[in-house]
Amino acid sequence: MRIVLLLILLGFPAVDIYVTIQFAAWTGIPVWFWLGAGMVGGSILLRNERGTFRAKTHAALSGQAPLLSSLLDSGRKVLAGILFILPGVVTDVAALALLALPINLTGRLQTQASGGGTVLDGEYRRVD
Repeated sequence: MRIVLLLILLGFPAVDIYVTIQFAAWTGIPVWFWLGAGMVGGSILLRNERGTFRAKTHAALSGQAPLLSSLLDSGRKVLAGILFILPGVVTDVAALALLALPINLTGRLQTQASGGGTVLDGEYRRVD
């Protein structure tokens, strides 16, 4: 089992680099451009998501936005950014597929802001 895991961990990057070299030869664009563009794109995505995550978390903790959908969306973008940084066209395509998924859980996962329960409308009179 350890050998299989080791082969997967060492084999996937080798296959990814091989596919990148073949893809670069097919398109006529240098390999360094594909590797560099993915790294720059992943760095920009992670940098932007860092600020967005702070704002989403602050909004969720103050009760203005649902927490779970914000965390899932941010986690998806962070994972895509990490996949972009890893060298290779296969991981870049996986990151693009992850970003293209229509994951918008805002409508389905609405939660109560605070307190929960039902709002009752009525009149109030204090009796001493």
